[in-house]
Amino acid sequence: MCKRITSAGFTPPANRTLGTEHRTVAIAEFIASVALALSTLIAATVVSVGIARADVVSSVIDNEGGVFAIALLLGLLFIGMGGVTIISLPHQSRHRKTHS
Repeated sequence: MCKRITSAGFTPPANRTLGTEHRTVAIAEFIASVALALSTLIAATVVSVGIARADVVSSVIDNEGGVFAIALLLGLLFIGMGGVTIISLPHQSRHRKTHS
């Protein structure tokens, strides 16, 4: 019968310590973090330029201001409902024990 693995995640097994993997893991995490930050910046820039070029809000407000106001009110209502739902959830501990 196989040994049962009780721990899961990114921690090494209890009977084995990490050696040179620390540096490799740290470099990989750093590169991933930089790539994520850079791609978020690029996406935000592209969306901002697209919004600036589209000029949708002024054309919608000029033609149908009432519909735009109702849509804005419904959007704010949904955001508020989501916030109330998150606040009303029971508090759970972030750190759960994986072993006894």
